[in-house]
Amino acid sequence: MMKFACKAIALSIFAVTSTFAMAEEANTLSQNGLTFSGTAALTTDYRYRGVTQTENDAAVQGGFALTHSSGLYAGVWGSNVNFGDVNPKAHLELDPYVGYATELPFAGKPTLDVGLWYYGYPSSSDSNWLELYAKLGFKEVVTSGDSFLASINYTNDFVGLSENAWYLNATYNVPFAAGFGGVASVGYTKADKYDFSDNASEDDNYVDWKVGVTYSVKSVSGLTAELAAIGTNIDANDQPYKRGTETGAVFTLTKAF
Repeated sequence: MMKFACKAIALSIFAVTSTFAMAEEANTLSQNGLTFSGTAALTTDYRYRGVTQTENDAAVQGGFALTHSSGLYAGVWGSNVNFGDVNPKAHLELDPYVGYATELPFAGKPTLDVGLWYYGYPSSSDSNWLELYAKLGFKEVVTSGDSFLASINYTNDFVGLSENAWYLNATYNVPFAAGFGGVASVGYTKADKYDFSDNASEDDNYVDWKVGVTYSVKSVSGLTAELAAIGTNIDANDQPYKRGTETGAVFTLTKAF
């Protein structure tokens, strides 16, 4: 575990240093209508749609993207993972993606974002799968500075099992005073012929949620902290799966650049 953690940290450092090198060419990129961005994060638990991907252990995460002025973009995101006995070969998740975002000419000027996201596991390629997504984002919904995002995702190869699956999500962000903010989201997963329980109850769907507080560090540009309660209604009886699906506190530090 320590050896893997060191590899994950080294990978993150390599990604960050590489992206900083690319950032030095920002002027050249801008001349071609391109914008470079990236993130690096540390989290106490990598939760994907409410379910832990690291058996409730910490994760080092990072990614970068290139966006064209036309609205086209592409990038890659990665994290260490640990699925225990379910998939002992998978240690790294590396996800390339492409998409297109545009502002719609409607009241409120919502943003439409569509694309493809590929979940890749280099040491366990049988688990790779592709997902299509569409998002609709709104700003200034209730108060100044807030936002609302509705999304829908579809795949015909859920977690590499050639099964259809849908995911629906709604997320609301609102700023508070002095750099603080709040975030709340609820999601719904439905997968064909898949049992999310561990007691043969044949639950092919579940609900996940997140409620948290964020803080933007003024002294460090792009640095944010988040403390959130994340969980699901999955019916699980045995550990560690039960602990990885029930509501828990997750703390995350993210640096955007």
